[in-house]
Amino acid sequence: MPLRLIKKRKPPMKAKTSRFDNLVARYYPAVYSFASRLTDDPREAVALTRYAFKNTQKQIRNRRDETALATILISAVIRAGLTAA
Repeated sequence: MPLRLIKKRKPPMKAKTSRFDNLVARYYPAVYSFASRLTDDPREAVALTRYAFKNTQKQIRNRRDETALATILISAVIRAGLTAA
């Protein structure tokens, strides 16, 4: 009778929320609000907000200062808004 290898099942992995995900959850409303006032167009505001988070993700990883994080995000919205204009 051949031996059957028994594979142990790994326990389900817990969903670990990353620091970046927490940052998005915390700052998205404020960044979107700023982008919305800047563009006066909800679709453009969403695009600028996503652009800001996407392009600042690497910079954000190494930052701990809340003020610096907010400044990076708002600056990204402004740069993207000026580029789109």
